[in-house]
Amino acid sequence: MGGTEFDLSRCRALAKRIRQHVVRMTHRAKSSHVGSSLSMADLLAVLYGEILRVEPDQPDWPDRDRFILSKGHGAAGAYAALAERGFFPLQWALETYYQNGSALAGHITHTGVPGVDASTGSLGHGLSIACGMALVGKRDLRPYRVFVMLSDGECDEGSTWEAALFAPHHHLDNLVAIVDYNKIQSLGRVSEVLNLEPLGKKWESFGWSVREIDGHDVEAIHKVLRAVPFEPGRPSCVIAHTVKGKGVSFMEDKLAWHYMPPNDQELEQALAELEAGE
Repeated sequence: MGGTEFDLSRCRALAKRIRQHVVRMTHRAKSSHVGSSLSMADLLAVLYGEILRVEPDQPDWPDRDRFILSKGHGAAGAYAALAERGFFPLQWALETYYQNGSALAGHITHTGVPGVDASTGSLGHGLSIACGMALVGKRDLRPYRVFVMLSDGECDEGSTWEAALFAPHHHLDNLVAIVDYNKIQSLGRVSEVLNLEPLGKKWESFGWSVREIDGHDVEAIHKVLRAVPFEPGRPSCVIAHTVKGKGVSFMEDKLAWHYMPPNDQELEQALAELEAGE
């Protein structure tokens, strides 16, 4: 993974496996946020399959790229990607996720979990953490980049926009924010709870260089992430338009799957649909 030649089919296969792991993990744990993990699976597949400069056998390598999952409730997807990348055994994710005493908590945690750079879950904090890491990298003249994935819902948070002001002020062009814009947050549709539009222009007005893409188009994701920083001296923002629950027909674009785990029958149907898909 991470070679010079982009392998489209390999990334699509990785995204499929991440989704399959997610539905199994949330079913076994009877946990929530399956839809939130499915919406970002293609983004995670490209990040861990092609973009991030990391060494699974050296998870604390000082010059590694950092990845912060600010939408910490999408932990199942991130754990699945890390396991697929070789940071820890896949059985950890499939068998211990969200179980009593497990290191793999329901909101992502770095304690005892190789490859996780920060614990998150209280929304609106991830971008601030990423800004701090990027600033240290700049001042210490380190080559690493910092990628942070935000939910659209946490773009309601004032702390997100405070960090969004901070990054351009300090010329953090080693920082990349990715917004998983699946249009649904905890209480309803984003447009109804607190409309974010025009979201791209808001980030631009704060001093970021912005690109908008289809967050399920693996080729487009790869192209845009390979191009960061978009402009020297400015942080990059990728607004990825996605679908909550992507890949499972009865979960797609449904608020209920922010909370519900699949039951036995739903798990079987979800796995069948995912296997039949790309």
